[in-house]
Amino acid sequence: MISKENKKISVVIPCYDEQEVLPELFRRMNEAAESWGYDWEIICVDDGSHDNTLNLLSGQHDKDPRWSVLSFSRNFGHQTAVSAGIFHATGDAVIVIDADLQDPPDELLRFINKWEEGYDIVYAVRQNRKESIIKRISYWAFYRIMSTLVDFELPLDSGDFCIMDRKIVDILNSMPERNRFVRGLRAWSGFKQTGLVYERRERAGGETKYNFKRLRRLALDGIISFSTVPLALASHIGLWISALSFLGIILIVLQYIFTDFFESIGIGPKPGFSISISILFLGGVQLIFLGVLGQYLGRIYDEVKQRPQWIIKKSLGLSPKLPSDPL
Repeated sequence: MISKENKKISVVIPCYDEQEVLPELFRRMNEAAESWGYDWEIICVDDGSHDNTLNLLSGQHDKDPRWSVLSFSRNFGHQTAVSAGIFHATGDAVIVIDADLQDPPDELLRFINKWEEGYDIVYAVRQNRKESIIKRISYWAFYRIMSTLVDFELPLDSGDFCIMDRKIVDILNSMPERNRFVRGLRAWSGFKQTGLVYERRERAGGETKYNFKRLRRLALDGIISFSTVPLALASHIGLWISALSFLGIILIVLQYIFTDFFESIGIGPKPGFSISISILFLGGVQLIFLGVLGQYLGRIYDEVKQRPQWIIKKSLGLSPKLPSDPL
């Protein structure tokens, strides 16, 4: 069991155009945090919002200095906002939760209790998502495909909603990659992990910022960051194509040797047809895997540029800092 004496819990909340939900978030997070029995801090990361989000966060900091604020110079993305908050967190455990209240703050005490039992990572397992059927199917398929591509155990149907022990946070902060898939990095780290099932609720207000384009980007980051299977797939498909092509060559030779027979069953030789089909097929396969290679090369290009992972234009209650890259 973990003693509560002189312990602190940090909460990281990425925010992007969340002015409609923030007043309710402030109220419910304060109620939840006061029930924990720990010192606490809440770090809200404004991911380049265009609405009144930053002003509302600033007002909350003025009312309660335990609410700190990092504001990005532009929209760097949800995973970068989560990473920045984790990097600035000082607690013995760090909670990650979204601002939209789909992940309910009143569930956090269950997570803290599991952490007190000795679990290093306690992640949420989503049940009965209050979202469109297309989105639910997309998430369901992604996690199951992803779990077959990686060489570690990736929890199914778990998002960023979790609590992590300090040693896990330090490990995540030591990782220099820029295209970050936080829930994948968290699972990859190992240690003692468990999941808690909860019902993901509807947004408390506003609209979701995760459109299909952003979800597609997140899926690509997850797969490319943790698996080289798509690259190996090119070799396997190449072997199958070679085998099929060899069978096709045999068929063409037989068509010319036994022309009368094949014409009698309606598959006689047709000049140029086999060549055209072969060119189209092989050309399509080559373009697909050129695209796969391009995705990996693009990620390498992003890494070697060594640009800052985020740029902070304003901070309240925190001294802004950036990871030191070992590259």
